[in-house]
This record gives sequence, C-alpha cells and structure tokens, in this order.
Amino acid sequence: MFLNSLAFVFGAAIGSFLNVCIFRLPAKLSIIKPGSRCPHCLHPVRFYDNIPIISYIFLRGKCRDCGAGISWRYPLVELITAVLSLLLFLKFGLTLKFFVFFIFIAVLIVITFIDLDHQIIPDILSLPGIPIFFLAAIFLVKVPWLDALLGLLIGGGVLLTIALVYELISKREGMGGGDIKLLAMIGGFLGWKSLLFILLFSSLFGAIVGLTLIIIKKQDMKYAVPFGPFLAAAVAAYIFWGEEFTRLLFISY
Repeated sequence: MFLNSLAFVFGAAIGSFLNVCIFRLPAKLSIIKPGSRCPHCLHPVRFYDNIPIISYIFLRGKCRDCGAGISWRYPLVELITAVLSLLLFLKFGLTLKFFVFFIFIAVLIVITFIDLDHQIIPDILSLPGIPIFFLAAIFLVKVPWLDALLGLLIGGGVLLTIALVYELISKREGMGGGDIKLLAMIGGFLGWKSLLFILLFSSLFGAIVGLTLIIIKKQDMKYAVPFGPFLAAAVAAYIFWGEEFTRLLFISY
C-alpha cells in the first residue's frame, strides 16, 4: 500500500514538471529556468503553493499574489500522470520496465496537451523519441529488434500513406507530419503487432469525439481535431489491455 501511494505521489510530482513542458516547449522557452511562476503576474510560485493537486484545491484555483485564475488543466495533468504512474506500477512493479514505460507515457502526455492547444507535435519530442524509444524497446523492454524496426517503419509508413491518399483525393492536407513521426515512435517502442490495436482504437475514439464536436459546435466535416491525443490514449489502452487483444488476434490466424 505504501509503495502504491509512493507511485501515485511520484506521478503527481512528475506531472507538475510536465505542465512546465506543456507551457514552455511550444514557446521555445527553457524548461529549467526560471522556476515555476504565475503566467499573469510572473511572481515565483512558493514551494507550498506548488504541491501537485493539493495546492490548486487550497488556493481555489487562483494565484495567491494577483488572484488570477489558474487553469484546471494543471491539476488534471498532475492527476492523469499520477493515476497512470500507479497503474504502471501495479502492472510492472518496481522494475526497470516501470520507469521506461512511465517515461514513454510522460512524453505522450506532453504531446497530447501541446497538440490540443496548438495542433502541433514538437519535433523536439518526436524526432529524438524515435531512436531513443526504439533502442529502449530492444535493450530494456526486450522487444525483438525486428518487431521494433517493423513497428517504426510501418507506423510511420501507414500514416504517411493515409496522408498522401487523403491529400490526393481532397486536395488539402489532412494528417500532419507530427502524427506520422509520433506513430513511428510508438511502433518502434511497442512493436509492429501493437499498431492494429492502436490504429483501430485511436480512429474509433477520434471519430466519436470528432462527430460529437461537429454536432455540438455545428461545424462541417472540415472541423480540425488533432489526432495525437487519440494515438496517446490508444497507447495507454494497449499497454494495459492491448497485448491480450493482439495475442488473441494472431492466435486466431
């Protein structure tokens, strides 16, 4: 029970840092300096006002110095990271796999919220992520090297093909280059067998959310919905449930 709580607190603390990355990376600011500060009055955040989740509740979502509202996204990111940290710990225990998968998930969380805000997936995350997680898959997670290589090539190739066909038919850009690099990173880390589940889950989830937004906002089918968050959600689903799906799929054939 103590270790479970520690995994949750660890995740929440890292989530606080991920908020810094989400805010500063698109603006091309340092994620190290300066320390946390209010985006409105720029006053440095006191250490006791920077406790993940808890400080937001005690401050009632407002800056102690200027009274400006603090986005609910800050505690949400911390809570999501904490919950996923706990779930990964329950799956892998205190092992190297836990830390590798946690880092991978943390990168996906940053990508998700940047994509939601700016409709971009920063190359600074995806491009280094492709070789780093490819090597981590082979040497740390023990994914067969051919599975990882095929995952990288197929992952990037599938979305690239879809993007080219869509652009050819519709005469406008659909899938962004960031999504292509992201799926290459995902395939290189999880292996090619993960891609069917991830593409099915993300496409179905994305279609449901996209159609819902179109109905609510009364937009036409050109309403842009970033695909990165759905790929990230599919990865999380695959880590916890997808391996069984993949095993059953390939056994049936």
